[in-house]
Amino acid sequence: MKARNSGTFVMVQGTSLLKAAGLLLLFMLLIFSISGLLTSLKPQYRLMSSSVNQAATNVNGELLYQLMGWENHHFLSVEQDWTTTPKLTNLVFKLSSNINLNDPRSLLGRELPGFYEFDGKILVAGEGTNYTNMPIESAPPIEIMKAEREASLQNLEGIEKPSGEDPPSSQGQTTGKHKVVYVYFTHTRESYLPYLKGVTDPDKAYHSQINVTKIGDQLRTSLEDRGIGTFIDKTDIQANLNKKGLGYPQSYQESRPVVQAAMASNRDLDYFIDIHRDSRRKKQTTVSINGKSFAKLAFVIGGKNPNYEKNAKLAKALHDLLQKKYKGLSRGVIIKNAAGSNSIYNQNLSENALLIEFGGVDNTFEELNRSADALADVFSEFYWQAEKVNQDVEQSTKKQ
Repeated sequence: MKARNSGTFVMVQGTSLLKAAGLLLLFMLLIFSISGLLTSLKPQYRLMSSSVNQAATNVNGELLYQLMGWENHHFLSVEQDWTTTPKLTNLVFKLSSNINLNDPRSLLGRELPGFYEFDGKILVAGEGTNYTNMPIESAPPIEIMKAEREASLQNLEGIEKPSGEDPPSSQGQTTGKHKVVYVYFTHTRESYLPYLKGVTDPDKAYHSQINVTKIGDQLRTSLEDRGIGTFIDKTDIQANLNKKGLGYPQSYQESRPVVQAAMASNRDLDYFIDIHRDSRRKKQTTVSINGKSFAKLAFVIGGKNPNYEKNAKLAKALHDLLQKKYKGLSRGVIIKNAAGSNSIYNQNLSENALLIEFGGVDNTFEELNRSADALADVFSEFYWQAEKVNQDVEQSTKKQ
């Protein structure tokens, strides 16, 4: 009689655990369904959907293994490292409240206006870089975006290359007629306050003539001085958006076919650099090196690109070289994956695609040009080393 009761008790206990597991799965399914419905009804709810998706990534094999162990204790008899397994209570709390107990930004981001813009991960931190000063980009007011009210220009004598700097020797290395680097500008009209008369608002630092494309001119000159053929594309993405009635968030949607067309017409292109300008102020975007002022550089990687690790590898290599030769110039490598943002940045078109923030709204072209020269310096070192490795591999393959 006792044995029968014992068996009944075990059966009832097992049934209860199965019901608990079933209720948990039903709860998770309900959360996903509701978030999907809200996302389809209103785009602003994508932030919730993204957070649910990120929380679900914590439902790993160890957690499922632990759940099964509640039903069959033999699973728990095997030694496991449960320290890395997310606690069920934390997971359920995050799914239901959209708050990650291990990340206070998930709470602050719902309470402070605009805080969601700081969503991202610092893969490699440059000197002074932390989560309070990550690169940010703000959309210009409608009248600025459509160039209806452009500011008058000033200080134009300072936009040329700093004097007294002789071009370096390519030491006989050259790509010849081949253009291997493609430079373009998704946010074509991002400009700098020192050249916009009467403008002090960072959100209005935009201009159709004096903008980030000037940096492209300097970067191309500096790369070609080092034997690296470079093509610069100044397609005015903002003008295209205006013609099509599209908004600023569609900028990457508009620049993508431009890059694809370039790739199709020139198979030699191997590196793709999208130049931007950060919205941060001068203190955070400027550094003094050997008594000269430089605009800091930040490498931004799109975390929504499933193969972003390859882009990040290139960015990290250039960051490391900058640290050796121009210490403090790089702000680091930032992974952006904010809900509702592009966070691909055309980087899924090539593993050698980069988005680089040149300085902030207060920097001058004297500082920006120095940074372009520094980037060309380390990039050429990286490029020619990579070419040497490729040639050695080819020769070794031929011998075999």
